[in-house]
Amino acid sequence: MTTARRRVALTATLIGALAATVLPATAATAQPARPSCRTVDSAPLDREQARTADPRTAALTERGGFGDFVRRFPAALCSARGAAAAGRIVDAWGEALWRAGVDRAQGRRPGGDLPAGDDRPVYWTRVAMTIQLARWQPDFDIDTAALRQRFEDASRGLSDSAFGARHGVRRIFVSGFDPFGLDAEPRRANPSGSAVLQLDGRRITLADGTPAEIQAVVFPVRYGDFDRGIVERAFGPRLARGHRSADLITTISQGYPGLFTLEAWAGRSRSADPYPDNAGALSGGTRDHPVTAPGLGPGAEFIATSLPTGPMTAVQQPYPVKLNTTVTEIPAGASAPVDRADGPTPGSRAVAGGGGGYLSNEVAYRTNRLRLELAPQLPGGHLHTPVLTGLPEQTDQLTGPVFEQNEAAIAGEVLEVLRHSAG
Repeated sequence: MTTARRRVALTATLIGALAATVLPATAATAQPARPSCRTVDSAPLDREQARTADPRTAALTERGGFGDFVRRFPAALCSARGAAAAGRIVDAWGEALWRAGVDRAQGRRPGGDLPAGDDRPVYWTRVAMTIQLARWQPDFDIDTAALRQRFEDASRGLSDSAFGARHGVRRIFVSGFDPFGLDAEPRRANPSGSAVLQLDGRRITLADGTPAEIQAVVFPVRYGDFDRGIVERAFGPRLARGHRSADLITTISQGYPGLFTLEAWAGRSRSADPYPDNAGALSGGTRDHPVTAPGLGPGAEFIATSLPTGPMTAVQQPYPVKLNTTVTEIPAGASAPVDRADGPTPGSRAVAGGGGGYLSNEVAYRTNRLRLELAPQLPGGHLHTPVLTGLPEQTDQLTGPVFEQNEAAIAGEVLEVLRHSAG
């Protein structure tokens, strides 16, 4: 079955699931109300969820055309008649949110007045729906944490990332990230998330004329999800041997002002504290005292990119694309960190890769450690986009012409860099 047909079938399945759970009941489908299905408004919220107290977050959901997801999800949950049904419901709604976000980004889903490529409506809708899940108290036992993970995975594309079985079509698997730094500015977007929403499922022609298919996922900016293996759950199936495995992988995140960078090295350590993640958690590692993520499998201190960096850095418009060879290491026999412009030295301990010591670096390390374990011949690496700027100074304005132009330009150049990955 082709990717297009698979998605038509998936859409039909999800429409059926949503119709059965959230649309007004007809005489044929009505069921008795369940007074024991309760919600508890006092359920504790994490720091990410607490930001929805800012009315601008709900406005981003509504102006993206996703308000019905938030309004109807509680009724869908209350339709569950047991834990197994609850799992199916969160899967269906998560997949529907992901597909709606992709369809909107690619111009197939009208709604709202924000630009199609804006990644913020999907993000804030997901957060609002996790609050509703946390507040749900059915009259049967559930594992709320496990249901949230299932919803998160589905709403981030993890259950909709299989390639079509096409001979001669190059398969490219990419990932982006949620917005972050939201305590300082809740209107922020993430151009990597915007780009991959616009790329998921796309058929493109590479610079050498080869047809290619892109599949994508979006990761949370949360250490806990990385500790629980979300990166490996996403990339593992695409690196396993088989006709639907990837031919090239690259993770993508927001990086430096005014330029793209291909990171030559990913480091094994976390060292970004005191900078927190979106849930307010710290990594436990600093520049002077880097730490290894819990449960991370064995691997080298630094892993080199195997992407075709020459052809990919040939793209120079509208932003320059550069190969970044810098790292921070603790040299063998030393105790203090040293910045190096030309990569690591033998026997050193990683402090930071070219992408720093935060989750941008870690996603590159995790995926390429897995690549070396499962498919070492594959090209893989990390691409940093420019910082997305241009939000209006008036804090009640959610978007503006400069912001939208910059977001579109970055997403367009991500596609162009990937088009040059056939070298």
